Amino acid sequence: MLILLNKPYGVLSQFTDKGTADSPRATLSDYVDVPKVYPAGRLDRDSEGLLLLTDDGRLQARIAHPKFKKPKTYLVQVEGDPSDEQIARLRRGVTLKDGPTRPAQVRRLPPPDLWPRVPPVRFRKSVPDAWLEMTITEGRNRQVRRMTAHVGLPCLRLVRWSIGDWSVEGLAPGEWRNI
Repeated sequence: MLILLNKPYGVLSQFTDKGTADSPRATLSDYVDVPKVYPAGRLDRDSEGLLLLTDDGRLQARIAHPKFKKPKTYLVQVEGDPSDEQIARLRRGVTLKDGPTRPAQVRRLPPPDLWPRVPPVRFRKSVPDAWLEMTITEGRNRQVRRMTAHVGLPCLRLVRWSIGDWSVEGLAPGEWRNI
């Protein structure tokens, strides 16, 4: 079984919350009521978009493990107006505290036609923002956010659009389909 879920902003990529009892956070169980499926990889609580769930451990490993170099494409809203040099640095790969990243595919995008984020991204009249499409073949903790920050482009919104050939296209936040 393979489920494509459009994980909403603010939802943990797990089925239970081991946080504080007086402040329960939204989890996958609030959206998917299918027994014995588990996320193939993770998506931060403050990120949105495609999360794959499966009941097949080998498929889960092929999707999530970095050795398989499964491409993951993100739509990234950044603070600032990206220069050609900043984009070139992302394309070459950057050195983070946990070592160098693989090169990324990066291109500027016009603002995509996405669902509204709740809560909305903070808007500042005096600071421009821009959209990038980034494809990476690893999946380190908060990697895209750390890469863009490293080149001087703080991430405002991060939406995982696709993993390999699977895409979130056509799914509203919280919706899922079994393929």
